[in-house]
Amino acid sequence: MGIGQILKRSISKKYLVGSIFVTMLVVISCVSYAMFTVTEEKNNAISIVTGNLYYDLKVDGAASNILTVPANSFKEFMITLTNTNNRTTRLNLYYVGNVSDEVDVAYIEEGYNSIPAATGENFASGESKQYKIRVSNISNSSVTVNLGVEAGLDYNDLSIPSNGHEIRKMITRGLAADVVKDDIMNRLNTSDNEQTFVTGENPNNYIWYSGKLWRVVSVDPSDNSVKLVTQWNISSIPYNTADNSTFRNSHMETWLNDTSVDGFLGNLREPDKFIKMDSQWNATMTEDTSKPPKTTMVEDAVGLLNIYEYTMSYRYSNEYLINGLEWWILTPYSTSHMHNVNSSGGVRISSSTNAYGVRPAINLKSSVKIVGGDGTVNNPYRLEGDNDSNLNGTLLNTRYSGEYIRFGTDENNLYRIVSHETNGLTKITSAEPLKSSGSFIESAFDSNNNVNYSSSNTIGAFLNGAYLTSYVGDGYRNMIEENTTWYLGTVADGKNYRLAKYTTETSTTLTSSRTTAKVGLLRLGELMAGQFDDLDYNITYWMLTPYSSSRMRSVSDFSIANDGRPSSMLGVRPAMNLKSSVIITGGSGTKLDPFILFIG
Repeated sequence: MGIGQILKRSISKKYLVGSIFVTMLVVISCVSYAMFTVTEEKNNAISIVTGNLYYDLKVDGAASNILTVPANSFKEFMITLTNTNNRTTRLNLYYVGNVSDEVDVAYIEEGYNSIPAATGENFASGESKQYKIRVSNISNSSVTVNLGVEAGLDYNDLSIPSNGHEIRKMITRGLAADVVKDDIMNRLNTSDNEQTFVTGENPNNYIWYSGKLWRVVSVDPSDNSVKLVTQWNISSIPYNTADNSTFRNSHMETWLNDTSVDGFLGNLREPDKFIKMDSQWNATMTEDTSKPPKTTMVEDAVGLLNIYEYTMSYRYSNEYLINGLEWWILTPYSTSHMHNVNSSGGVRISSSTNAYGVRPAINLKSSVKIVGGDGTVNNPYRLEGDNDSNLNGTLLNTRYSGEYIRFGTDENNLYRIVSHETNGLTKITSAEPLKSSGSFIESAFDSNNNVNYSSSNTIGAFLNGAYLTSYVGDGYRNMIEENTTWYLGTVADGKNYRLAKYTTETSTTLTSSRTTAKVGLLRLGELMAGQFDDLDYNITYWMLTPYSSSRMRSVSDFSIANDGRPSSMLGVRPAMNLKSSVIITGGSGTKLDPFILFIG
């Protein structure tokens, strides 16, 4: 634009002209633009001011304007913009690059400045402001976008140049459905008008709720409820009795919706506040993966993913619901067999009597809000009301199943809350089976093939002897309740998980098969009695529950509750009750920030 054109534009509008801008693909440090400004007309006279305006732009501390992001990923950049003029200057930040549905540039406002809008923002002389920008790239090749800055005097009317684009605000707080749908990395599939599915290769759909890591599967457009499934297998149980694949009144439905300390729902944080309690679960029988008709609908707070919901998450080879383990899905194949997912992500058919892993599914209420996190595995979304801070002085027995604790010494110092089975006490278990110098420890359950646990059988003697001395330490050892009751009921294929603790499936009378000891193991059906890592990083470990008079239950590296001879050598995962006086002094209870306990 020539000077004559600038003057003509300015005079006709009776205020300042725009700036001349240049977008550069090279490193930018201290940049100047020649500026021509015009004041309002006074007595038919025009006052013209000429000069140079300067700014300094840095990306992650280095002088640059280039943002490069690899294929199928996102990256965050710290941008520093400084006014290096001796006068107040209006600056506007934008980006230049190929715009498509596969690239998104957004800023994160929380804790940082808002990106200056198209009209710019005043910077005092020498003033710097920082911005956090996320570039999301779901294309199959690396992309580069380039930042541009438009400068003008504080009364200029700036606008983004024709080849530039506004950097939009990323929604990181708000209703859960809106936050999930806003993120380009989630690659939403809207082909089904009843569910909008997350299908991304590496989606930002992790949520931390009630001590467990979840994945967002879909959003219901009719009410904005959000369907979640746990990332890992929370436990492993038989689905139902022989020749009975019906979800209603099954062992599985009972366990998922058991509101006592023995089931899943009873250990969730304030479910009435977070969960759509009258959710409808499609348990219609089908032999294929197409959307089943709504023939068999079950109303429950907690369910499982059905085969259609699982396969709708498919789009890429590393589909996000594959966790390297075996787990049940909701859909019957026949009257006697169920569909389940194997370790490689394939769907297969299994007898309902088998004890595979369980990944519970829930629907978050539409009113639930996300108040922190970015949806990644190391920084999952946090929900309003489940994002406690400053827990110093809080009793451990007020916390929730699945939360992490720093307990013990050396490499075996990470534990998880199981439940509060005994009033006032907190049952915990090691986050993974015990290790020595990085390798899993293996032990026989009992070298004489005895199926009854005690403090003197092979594994019990180790747990109540060498383990307490060498793996726990005095301060932590004093927190452990001296005598815990351990229930030793037998659970065979197709039997109800409750038989591990009670005399019958429906009774509240405790089994007479029991023992007392300071340290024990998890029984079949308890929370945290699953696998919480990929198959390649797991080991089969012993459970407390007999399968028969000669064989014991164990949780395999695939997360199947198998059976074997007690003299076999398997992993060891201790469990114990901590006293009611144990106090939290730090941490938030997540894997990366476990609770720290007061050691008297």
